[in-house]
Amino acid sequence: MLRTQIILKGYIYANKHIHMKKLISYLYRNNSIVYKVLLFLSTAFAIVYFFPKEGKFRYDFSQGKPWQYDNLYAPFDFAIQKSEKEVSEEIKEVTSSSKQYFLFNIEKKNSIEREFLNKIDDLSPSDSLSVKEIKKLRKSGLELIKDIYRFGFIDDVSKNKVNKNAIIILRKGDVIENISFQNLVQSKDILTRISDQFSDVESLTGKNFVFEVLSELIQPNVSFDAEYTQKELDEVLNDISYTKGMISKDALIIQKGDIVEGENLNVLQSFKEASKSLIWTKSNYNWLVLGYTLLVSLALLMLLLFLDRYRKEIFADNTKVTFIFSNVLLMIFAQTVMVKYNSDFLYVIPLSILPIVLKAFFDARLGLFTHVLTVLLLGFIVPNSFEFIYLHIIAGIVTILSVTELYKRASLFISIAQITLIYMVTYFAFSIIKEGNISNIKWEYFGLFAVNGLLSFLAVFFIYFYEKVFGLVSDVTLLELSNTNSKLLRELNEKAPGTFQHSMQVANLAEAAANEIGANSMLVRTGALYHDIGKMKNPKFFTENQITGVNPHNDLAPVDSARIILDHVIDGIEIAKKNNIPDRIIDFIRTHHGTSLVYYFYKKEQDRNPEEEVEEKKFRYQGPIPFSKETAILMICDAAEAASKSLQNPSAQSIDELIDKIVEGQKNNNQFINSNITFREIEKIKKVIKGKLMNIYHLRVEYPE
Repeated sequence: MLRTQIILKGYIYANKHIHMKKLISYLYRNNSIVYKVLLFLSTAFAIVYFFPKEGKFRYDFSQGKPWQYDNLYAPFDFAIQKSEKEVSEEIKEVTSSSKQYFLFNIEKKNSIEREFLNKIDDLSPSDSLSVKEIKKLRKSGLELIKDIYRFGFIDDVSKNKVNKNAIIILRKGDVIENISFQNLVQSKDILTRISDQFSDVESLTGKNFVFEVLSELIQPNVSFDAEYTQKELDEVLNDISYTKGMISKDALIIQKGDIVEGENLNVLQSFKEASKSLIWTKSNYNWLVLGYTLLVSLALLMLLLFLDRYRKEIFADNTKVTFIFSNVLLMIFAQTVMVKYNSDFLYVIPLSILPIVLKAFFDARLGLFTHVLTVLLLGFIVPNSFEFIYLHIIAGIVTILSVTELYKRASLFISIAQITLIYMVTYFAFSIIKEGNISNIKWEYFGLFAVNGLLSFLAVFFIYFYEKVFGLVSDVTLLELSNTNSKLLRELNEKAPGTFQHSMQVANLAEAAANEIGANSMLVRTGALYHDIGKMKNPKFFTENQITGVNPHNDLAPVDSARIILDHVIDGIEIAKKNNIPDRIIDFIRTHHGTSLVYYFYKKEQDRNPEEEVEEKKFRYQGPIPFSKETAILMICDAAEAASKSLQNPSAQSIDELIDKIVEGQKNNNQFINSNITFREIEKIKKVIKGKLMNIYHLRVEYPE
């Protein structure tokens, strides 16, 4: 029994060990998929974490638009909230009419009277001042002091928010007295009062003495009690009601088709706030997070499926997938931070940077698709989501259509100006729909759109940064690489001048063809300049470099000759990687011959060994076949330019037939099935190549007599 248990445990352990090894082996073989799953989950959770944790109101409405749902009845009792304007006006009214408290110092008057009497008593009669005049000064001085301090003397109050036309409250110890602020004597009135009081005194000496003494002795005895006044104001403000009525359960809130404005708008907004407080509580927080997670996951899943179906080369590259997800996360993070900080500055965030950057590194379709998904996700958290989504999708479309040549500063400036103008026009249209006029438009938003446009120029910085971090290539880098004075192209010109001239001709043809069908002309031109750099290793084995007329292939077997011809692709890839040429350019080296056959040497081998079956694999390029419009254009232009050199007496008809034959052969060999290029575009490319070649050979179309 014990032995059976030991055997059984050993079997279970061995079985677990085998399953673990299988799991590790599976993860190792599928590490790319595992990475994408982890990237997908981490991005989804990060986005949900950034989102505000509050529910989404079930109804979408905007001021000035008709209510598009059925008649809405109140599912519960709720209070009608006052509008912000009503509350602010009420606060303003309460503040202006609130009680203002002042402290009255009773002892100040008595002490000033005593000091004044002491000063007067010290006076001695003289020739210029009689006893009678001294008594008169004494009496007038006491009357003045009594008059000034009857209500009180206050110093400058300009630094305090005091309503000088209001009734104020004087606190005289435990006694409170209501008086008009105008009854208080102020500093600016003191000197005038003293002068008026002693205007009938004949003695100049006495008058000057009293004026000097009183102007020095009289001091304020009333001060503004800011603390008590603010306390009183706070109590009044706390008593302000922010509601103005109730809506009972089952009462009609709004009818279908009614315009959402005025009281209807106020009631709907009140219902929205009441729904949030009643429905979105801690008890259903987890359900809320689950809902956000599912919606975000669906959007990110659509992005992955798009890449897997239409951009397989990008989907296979984890670095590029990470780059795309990082940009989506960055835009969402920036926008959510702004929503939490101040939603009034919502349109300052330049979301157009996302399609600009993605178009610079990949293509317009991917840029627009990603931008739309990002804007849809942000629609969950921004106010006026329909307006926000419409505005940014329109701006994204304009970005894709207008931003073409990033390496031209003027082009980028004009494109961003167009995007900014579209923002402004679209916002203006929404505003007049809501308000019905232009008097209530928030003109400061136009300034925000201008700031948005200025910030969009950061796209240039982001592109440069991403090139260094992710090893990607943009049009700016392509412009640098296409400089024929660059180290590698100079070396090609020195070692294989015929190949260099061939590459230049192919670059011109490919650029013209790309412009004709709307492909990336800068990318295809740069790829064409580098596509044959592998010929530098054995330049004399290629016809265009055989200046002396000596053909080294005459001394080689067809198989060996074919191997040298085929190897120029592998050699080109090695040279390009050694010189840090971007993968986007190396793709043109890989694909410019696709999986075509080196037919000349294949046929020669068949003629030499008619009884043996020739192994076709030894005479066929390894590929891959072109996987983009640009790589397909290069394949066509490369074959056409090289074949045109074989024409003994080139004519319009012979060139026309040659190009048709080459392209048909490539189509029949399925070289374009992965390149997303249409028959219509291929016909346009053929037309451009024929026209260019005729110009090169100075040919004209032969018209019948």
